[in-house]
Amino acid sequence: MKSLPDPLKEYVVSPEKQRQLYKRTLLIVIASQIFGGAGLAAGITVGALLAQDMLGTDGYAGVPTALFTLGSAAAALLVGRLSQRMGRRAGLAAGFMAGGIGAAGVVLAAILDHVPLLFLSLLVYGAGTATNLQARYAGTDLSLPTQRAKAISAAMVFTTFGAVAGPNLVNVTGRAATFMGAPALSGPFMLAATAYVLAGLVLLLFLRPDPLLVAKAIADVERVKEGKSSGEGTREAELRVHKPGIVVGATVMVLTQIVMIAIMTMTPVHMKHHGLGLGEVGIVIGIHVAAMFLPSLITGVLVDKYGRMMMSYASGVTLLLAGLTAAFAPGDSLGLLILALALLGLGWNFGLISGTAAIVDATPPQIRAKTQGTVDVLIALAGASGGSLSGMVVAHSSYSTLSLAGGFLSLLLIPVVVWSRSQKKA
Repeated sequence: MKSLPDPLKEYVVSPEKQRQLYKRTLLIVIASQIFGGAGLAAGITVGALLAQDMLGTDGYAGVPTALFTLGSAAAALLVGRLSQRMGRRAGLAAGFMAGGIGAAGVVLAAILDHVPLLFLSLLVYGAGTATNLQARYAGTDLSLPTQRAKAISAAMVFTTFGAVAGPNLVNVTGRAATFMGAPALSGPFMLAATAYVLAGLVLLLFLRPDPLLVAKAIADVERVKEGKSSGEGTREAELRVHKPGIVVGATVMVLTQIVMIAIMTMTPVHMKHHGLGLGEVGIVIGIHVAAMFLPSLITGVLVDKYGRMMMSYASGVTLLLAGLTAAFAPGDSLGLLILALALLGLGWNFGLISGTAAIVDATPPQIRAKTQGTVDVLIALAGASGGSLSGMVVAHSSYSTLSLAGGFLSLLLIPVVVWSRSQKKA
């Protein structure tokens, strides 16, 4: 106890202080997520359209999503390692700031019509996406096991406000960009740059004391009470990891990410080919993003009540329905495309929250952030694969083929979950 920093001591010895910090942490994360959601919406809504305009072909329309998702993979690893070493505050703030710089670079690339700068900036912009996702872990550091899914969902649900506002401000931000002499499609990235920087500042200024550092300190004190050395915490923590839990949590999130990113990326291009405009694209993507995040509070309750595995099944079935609806909907049917993308977002929501809760359950605080960062790398790489391949599939086949393939791929969640249950019994 003597070696603990003074700001942490009062929280380590007081359960009441821990509960207060848990609630305060959730509020700060929620505030940052509102801004973070607005930042990530730019790439989702107009990234493919911007690339289509600058490159002059549909075949590479999936490249922006692939690039910022690939950038998010590198950022997930770095943010996870930085958070493990210095705490959530340092890791998350740095990630959001990097995302803001990347968004500003996209705007500059659009003004200069400079494709290499666009690609480089999209990679850096991906840091915001990774950080926005990793922020969901911050609320779980001091939560009870029965609160974990609800803590994850509380952080995610408020992403909805910014994420839904972003796509529906496409025309407004486009006019603002045009007024300033920039291409209209760069407008959402102007909003993203501002939003990500604000998200980073909220965390940097207010996330004190750091919840992960407090959780690690509590775990070390508990080890000392058990007669064990706190200095051996990391090595022993690695031995205590529940590997099947990590495997199933990671697989659920990876598969849901591939399916969601692939179908979502090509939907705006598909709509444009059938005569629908940016306003309609904004509505569809806005509802899709709302379905990704808004049901989170209910999903969190369901995951805590009925279990991680049951909601993983629900994710697979919902994504299958999304793929089937998107595949057979007429290209100019705004209503059916809204339904398809809403189901796509909801299935992703089920998978992300149940998978995240499984990862938190399986990892002790001493290595939690590092493990979470590594898992998020896999998620980001899966998204990059889905984004890059989606344009090629549509260019050489059709949007319907892409949607059907995504829907049936989601069914792989079921055997993964069955295997996980057999491992627990063994």
